[in-house]
Amino acid sequence: MPIKPTKLSGRIWLVDHDNVDTDMIFHNKHLHITKLAEMAPHAFGNLEGWKDFPQQAQPGDVLVLGENFGSGSSRQQAVDCFTALGISLLIGESFGAIYKRNAINAGMALLECGGITDSGLQSGDVVDVDLSQGTISCKTKEIHLKAKSFSTVQMDIYQAGGLFKYGKSISA
Repeated sequence: MPIKPTKLSGRIWLVDHDNVDTDMIFHNKHLHITKLAEMAPHAFGNLEGWKDFPQQAQPGDVLVLGENFGSGSSRQQAVDCFTALGISLLIGESFGAIYKRNAINAGMALLECGGITDSGLQSGDVVDVDLSQGTISCKTKEIHLKAKSFSTVQMDIYQAGGLFKYGKSISA
């Protein structure tokens, strides 16, 4: 089974909006796109003020998100567009249930951390995150937060690179 890092460091993008639904993340007019590489330019294409995000995002960046992120439909492209951009981690106040499950099943690193959008973190800050412990820190601002750490199953799926790869690894 591939080993993915459990300690991540990245520049954050603070998306301080609650109830960002999957249509704002990946507009339904692009649902015909099924190739991962073609999804990247459409991330946040329907979220006011974020239309240029795909041109500015860099591999390893971290999204810090408000409450109920990813509510709405179950479109997988709303998760995969961030994978296509190389986003390493999603940290949210909370996630829509279907979105959270889709992200975990896709092997996306995802943490829930209540209060993170009010913590003083800003876009451009660099955070260090330990997925196993659920710790988030920004050394330059002396901000230290505790998120819900990965469950054993979430870590196994993440390490395998997604649910299907995890299933193959345990059945082999």
